[in-house]
Amino acid sequence: MLYLIGLGLSDEKDISLRGLEALKGSERVYFESYTGFFNGDLGRLEALCGRKIKALSRGDVEEHPEENVLKNALQGTVSLLVLGDPMVATTHVDLLLRARKKGIRTIVIHASSVYSAVAETGLQIYKFGRTTTIAYPEGSYFPTSPYDALGENRERGLHTLCLLDVKAAEGRYMTVNEAIGLLLRMESEKREGRFSGSTPCVGVARLGGDSTIKYGPVIKLLEADFGRPPHVLIVPGKLHYMEEEALKAFSD
Repeated sequence: MLYLIGLGLSDEKDISLRGLEALKGSERVYFESYTGFFNGDLGRLEALCGRKIKALSRGDVEEHPEENVLKNALQGTVSLLVLGDPMVATTHVDLLLRARKKGIRTIVIHASSVYSAVAETGLQIYKFGRTTTIAYPEGSYFPTSPYDALGENRERGLHTLCLLDVKAAEGRYMTVNEAIGLLLRMESEKREGRFSGSTPCVGVARLGGDSTIKYGPVIKLLEADFGRPPHVLIVPGKLHYMEEEALKAFSD
């Protein structure tokens, strides 16, 4: 038996009662944090559920789950704790498919996700286009797909949600400021007029907890302090008058 349990967006208090019950009934509990940043305390969660929680690396989950999660789920009840909602990251879809092929029963316990929490900005969910991820450059590798997604969405008047790279093993979590710098670099290389110092953006940090939301032109947000991770960046499309009114509250 395998439970995939969402931890929500902030800390250990975001777990649902259903999720907590599943933890209490599990022989083994695992936790992965390579898809985000956990602002909570695993020790407090262990005290709540009465189980030891073992942290897994990205490789443990993506490359050889048969050596940990799936091996033990064949013999008993296992829970894997995931930041946000467990089905947002495609790696967890793969884990479920592997489990089902082995005949392991699976149950997903959902939780709050950035995909719904971005509505806290006042932007309407149904007006978001394709989501993109801004990645850290690695050597000569500098992906510019976020710039393309931004262009496609803006042509349709849609908002663009930019998820920001996480290098948990290195303790690196991309900030709004870094993301803006990378988009400006993409603009300097592609020169299609999609992103500049005057482009209005929404910088967001720690949704679901002590949220910080700032709205303004790129040149202003570039110098802003958003505090601890996780961060996301939103480039709005065409604004409804209610969205404009909501964003004014974050433009000081």
